[in-house]
Amino acid sequence: MPQNRTVARLLFAEETDMGGLPLRQPLPTSQVEQHDPFLLLHHLTTTVQQSDYPYKLGVDPHPHRGFSPVTFVYQGGVHHRDSRGNDSVVWAGGTQWMNAARGIVHSERPPREMQEQGGVQEIVQLWVNTPKSLKMEQPAYFALQAEDTPVISEDEGGVQIAVVAGEYKSTRGPVNSPSTAMVLRLTLQPGGRCTLPIPADHNAMLYLLDGQVMLEGYGLVDGQHLALLNREGESCTITARQDTRLLLLSGKPLDEPLAMHGPFVMNTQTEVMQAMRDYQMGKMGMLFE
Repeated sequence: MPQNRTVARLLFAEETDMGGLPLRQPLPTSQVEQHDPFLLLHHLTTTVQQSDYPYKLGVDPHPHRGFSPVTFVYQGGVHHRDSRGNDSVVWAGGTQWMNAARGIVHSERPPREMQEQGGVQEIVQLWVNTPKSLKMEQPAYFALQAEDTPVISEDEGGVQIAVVAGEYKSTRGPVNSPSTAMVLRLTLQPGGRCTLPIPADHNAMLYLLDGQVMLEGYGLVDGQHLALLNREGESCTITARQDTRLLLLSGKPLDEPLAMHGPFVMNTQTEVMQAMRDYQMGKMGMLFE
């Protein structure tokens, strides 16, 4: 039997405010800057009212460089537009993966149907760092819908595993990440049990949106907590105590210098300053809504 990884840190998703949007942020914290190559995790649930003005909803056009902002859609949808001409809506169960690379400007808003009818939008956003050698490549955008995401059923249907990126038990996710990563979306019923293999050279973490699980070798983990796993071990065994939605995120650490400022993730402060200048000069393109 493979050895299960132990829990290094258990981080609560504290409430915070991001430009007027109330959300939960388990990473980063004052104690943990990153779990290389993962830089940030946000969990947002908001209610869209029919009376809301469309361009006050969601996030206005803003730039990124040097990493991949990834959005997992759990309820409602996300309408993405960017300076490269991409324009698409990803609905519940889908994943939006944008490799910002050398620079891109985008907006994320509730889709028109939600603006007209109202509804709940629930998303999780993850920032995945990009290797230094690829930070100045051309940007790329992937709109992965639920129906295009391979799903594996285990434990007689008590566990559903959607493979977004990387390879899980010979099933490969459709998204090609610039960083070597495995990204799984899991839905577990009470009593559902699974053992998830984790590459030996990966850092790994689990985020529970809700519910409760028993992690073998550790104990109970409740919803709205992020479990950072130690590197020793090749798997993680989970048994659900309640209906649970969770993300398993593993990635090969880059072990590179990190310089961040707002939406720019580079290796030196000089590179961050250059990113600011390039954005101000329009080198990342323009987005007019």
